[in-house]
Amino acid sequence: MSFARISAVNRSIKITPPSLDAMTSTADTTLETILFESSDWVPNNSDLPVLVYRNAIPAEGEMAPTFEERFRQNGWQGIWRNGVFDYQHYHTGAHEVLGIADGRARLLIGGPGGTEFGVNAGDCLILPAGTGHMRIDASRDFLVVGAYPPGQEADIQTGPASDAQLDRIAKLPLPKTDPVGGAEGALLRAWSPRRS
Repeated sequence: MSFARISAVNRSIKITPPSLDAMTSTADTTLETILFESSDWVPNNSDLPVLVYRNAIPAEGEMAPTFEERFRQNGWQGIWRNGVFDYQHYHTGAHEVLGIADGRARLLIGGPGGTEFGVNAGDCLILPAGTGHMRIDASRDFLVVGAYPPGQEADIQTGPASDAQLDRIAKLPLPKTDPVGGAEGALLRAWSPRRS
């Protein structure tokens, strides 16, 4: 078994998204970041960390439309509703946001030797292209709202990346906005432009 090398440990900071104020937020939003090296056949993305927002939106009422509207307002597209596949996969053509709209799940992020994350309604993950992810288990009501930056489309890869695919991941444009926090969101600080 090959394990993912984690080159940066989780950081957790308290944030207040611009659209949430003290009157509407029932819990504090926190952000965790983790950077993954390759794991077995999954390339991951050693330049850009995975971002995990805890309590990105208040866990109340029907949350899928709230996530959809938030992503749409912040310029992300290709919005979909479903779950997370129960097999390890990654994308070479898109960064991806996963908003947990209902239920709970355990996800394996970072390939076969990655890290398990427990997620609950209201949480949100932003996965850079190349990052392996899969569902380990989930509640029956588990629902995810996903989206991608403009002009990017997710392909589903379940095998080792070719040199061309690794090059595509490395050259994929960075999003101009954070799907949760917009132009002021944490993604823009966490995903600084790559060095040439």
